[in-house]
Amino acid sequence: MKKILFVLLLSGVSSFAFAQSPIPVQIDFTKTAQTIENIGASGCWFSEGIGKYWPEEKKQQIAELLFSKEVDRTGKLKGIGLSSWRFNIGAGSLEQADSSGIKDFRKRTDGFLNNDGTYNWDKQAGYRFFLQKAKDYGVETLIAFSNSPPVQFTKNRLSFKTEKDYQSNLRDDAYGDYARFLTEVIRHFEKEKIHFDYISPVNEPQWDWSHKFKEADQEGSPWTNEQIFNITKQLNSELVEAKLNTRILVTEAGMLNYLYGSKGKAAQQIQSFFNPTSAVYMGNLSQVPKLIGGHSYFTEDGDSTLYATRKHLADTASAYKLKYWQTEYSMLGDGFREGIKADRSAIDCALFLAKVIHADFTTGNATAWQFWNAYEPGSAEKNTRYYLIALKGDPDFKDGSFTQTKNLWALGHFSRFIRPGMVRLDFNAGQTENKKLLVSAYTDQKGKVVIVAINQHEQGAEINLKLLNNKRKYKTIKSYRTTGAEGDDMKLQAFKGIDHGIALPARSITTILME
Repeated sequence: MKKILFVLLLSGVSSFAFAQSPIPVQIDFTKTAQTIENIGASGCWFSEGIGKYWPEEKKQQIAELLFSKEVDRTGKLKGIGLSSWRFNIGAGSLEQADSSGIKDFRKRTDGFLNNDGTYNWDKQAGYRFFLQKAKDYGVETLIAFSNSPPVQFTKNRLSFKTEKDYQSNLRDDAYGDYARFLTEVIRHFEKEKIHFDYISPVNEPQWDWSHKFKEADQEGSPWTNEQIFNITKQLNSELVEAKLNTRILVTEAGMLNYLYGSKGKAAQQIQSFFNPTSAVYMGNLSQVPKLIGGHSYFTEDGDSTLYATRKHLADTASAYKLKYWQTEYSMLGDGFREGIKADRSAIDCALFLAKVIHADFTTGNATAWQFWNAYEPGSAEKNTRYYLIALKGDPDFKDGSFTQTKNLWALGHFSRFIRPGMVRLDFNAGQTENKKLLVSAYTDQKGKVVIVAINQHEQGAEINLKLLNNKRKYKTIKSYRTTGAEGDDMKLQAFKGIDHGIALPARSITTILME
C-alpha cells in the first residue's frame, strides 16, 4: 500500500489518496541536484517615492518585511529574509518630466548622469534607501540592472522606443559611453561600500518597447543578439580596466523559451552566446559567468507548458554547462487564473506563485529565483498578481499605506530558510504534470533540512516523511504555514515531529525546518 501511495505522489495525488491515508514522502540525501545561490526581488519604479518621501516608520517596516531574518518572542517571523535585491539604474526619464513620454510619473526614473557628462550621486534617493537597507540587513547578493541606457545615449533621447524595428535604442556610437556609465555606477557604490555582485545591462531584449510619444508605460529597449554581444564585450573590457569584480548577468530574456528556441534576432540565446563556434560567443569573456538569466512570464498557462518549458530549458542549459537563474516573474499573463474568469483570491495567487517557484527549482533546476516587483499599487485581497506588498499611495505618492499580501509569504516559504549554498535534494525528479501536491527539499553542509510542501487541493492532506541515508538527529523541528485565513502567514505551528503525520490544510503552503 505504501508503494502505491508513493507512486501517487510522484505522478499525481488523487482526492481518494487524501481521504484514505497519509502519503509517504521519501527524501534520499544521496540524490542531490543544484545549489541555490539566492532568492530575491526587485524594487523597481515605486522605490523612489517610498524611499524618498514616505514617513520613516513606514518605509522601515517595508524594508523589515522584505529583508529581516529575525523572529519575535512569539515565534513570528518579522520578514521573509530575501537573499538578493535588484536595484534599477535609472535612465533619466524623471528629469524630463512630461517630456519623457512616459504616462505614469511614478515609473519615470532619476539618472545619475548629467547632460554635461558629470554625475550627481544624490539622484535615485528612494532606490538608494532600499539598496542600503538590503545591505544593512545582510542581503547576500546585490544586482544592478538597467531597462534603458541613459537618455543622453539613446537614438531618440527617450528611455523607450518610438520606432518599431526590434533594434536597440542605444546609438551606434554610444556603446562605449554606456559601458563606461555602468562601470562608473558600480565603481561609485564600491566606494560607498556597497558591492554589486552582478550588473545586467539588457532587459527583455525580445520585446518591441515602442510606443507613441506620451503613451509609454515604462523605460525599455529591444536588443538583437549581436547588439547584446557588443555591449557585453564592451562592458567586460571596462570592468576589467577598472579592476572591478562585478560579473555581467545576461540576458534577462522576456520568456524562457527565447533562451533555447523561438525565432527573431534575440532567440536561441544559450546556443548563440555559449557555443564556441558562434560569431557572438561570450563564454570566453572574463566577467561573464557560465550563467543565463530569463523571465518566467507567459510560460505557465497550464501545467503541461509550465513543466515542459522548464524541462527543455534545463536540458539545454545542462548541455552547455550553464546555470539558469529565473530573474524576473510576476503573474503578468493570465495563467494564474487557471481558467477561472472570476477574481482570484490572495491565497489563489500565492499558491500559483509557489507552484511556479517550485517548477523553476525542481524542473528548471534554477539556482536563483527573483520576483519582479516587491511593491506596487493594488489590492491585498484579490488579483494580487504583480506584487508582494500592496500599496495605496497619495496622488503625489509622497505618502500612503501598505499591506502585506499572501504572495509575500508564498515567496517567504522559500526565501526565509532556503539560504545561499543549500542543495536541492532530487527526490522530485520523477514528477510529471498536473500535480496538486508539490514537495521539494533542501539541505546544507551542516545537515539542516528545509522542506516546502504546497497543497493546492480543496481538501487537506497528510504526509509522512522518511529520511533516507541521513543519520543525523535533529534537535529542533519547526513548521510554518500559510493559508487563506487572515493572519495565517508563515505562522509557526505546533509540531510533533516527522514520526507523526504532517497535516497540510486545504489550499496551503507549509515549510518544515529541521536543525
